[in-house]
Amino acid sequence: MQKRWRLGAGGVAMAVAGLGLIALSLLLLAACGERQRLQLGDPAPDFSSLDQHGEPFTLADYQGRPVVLRFWSVDCKFCRADTPIFNRYYRQYREQGLVIIYISRNDDQEMVRRFIKDLEIEFPVIIDRGDRIAQQYRVKLDPLAVVIDPQHRLAAAVLGGVGEEELQRLLGGYLR
Repeated sequence: MQKRWRLGAGGVAMAVAGLGLIALSLLLLAACGERQRLQLGDPAPDFSSLDQHGEPFTLADYQGRPVVLRFWSVDCKFCRADTPIFNRYYRQYREQGLVIIYISRNDDQEMVRRFIKDLEIEFPVIIDRGDRIAQQYRVKLDPLAVVIDPQHRLAAAVLGGVGEEELQRLLGGYLR
């Protein structure tokens, strides 16, 4: 006689959510060739670059603060749709230490400038020439939001569009 397992609606939702988180983590953390895999809880790879104003940005300078790295491209419909959410969240929590950095995977500086202007982005934007930063984070697809906790460990990765409730769930524990 075979046993049958039954999951209620809550159990199914939990299973689907768990599988989704695993799939997202694998997308971010899959290593190429001989590179070491990144895993949630690992130290966030440090990087330095210039932002849209020519100012230096170094991730290590923001130790002790939560950081969201948003890998995006100018032709991404999700990026255009959820940038106003990132703008509002940044305005609301920057005084509490939140750092948001958009990392463009497009090299066309004029298109990136237009995107920044059209969407009134206030936080730093970096053009990732040659996908140098994306390679450090093993980014294969965008948009991808990487959440880094105040100890600068990888806390989460979200592929696709991001809503305000999701930002609150991912960052709320670090922002009071």
